Amino acid sequence: MELLFALSIGALFGIALFQLLRRNFSRIALGVIILSNALNLFLLSMGAYDGEVAAYASAAGQRSDALPQALVLTAIVISLGGLAFVLALMYILSIRYNTTDSDEVDRLKH
Repeated sequence: MELLFALSIGALFGIALFQLLRRNFSRIALGVIILSNALNLFLLSMGAYDGEVAAYASAAGQRSDALPQALVLTAIVISLGGLAFVLALMYILSIRYNTTDSDEVDRLKH
């Protein structure tokens, strides 16, 4: 099961990297989304611990660690803010230059 999980996370990182290297801004935004999801899965898989009881249960026994869940929740909020910023930049570029292709946007050097 861990091998399948590791391969799927690696595939998501590869797909995200491929999309980030494209010239179209909408594909770059899609790559940012996939990369943030792959990173969240990676954080959750590295911190997963099989405890006997849930993290916040009042039962006795070895508790699961709640820190990976808190880190992933924080990462989701931060990646949503970053995605909103990327989409806002993409919207401004598409309005100003009437395209989302980075090869056609040639006046960015000014």
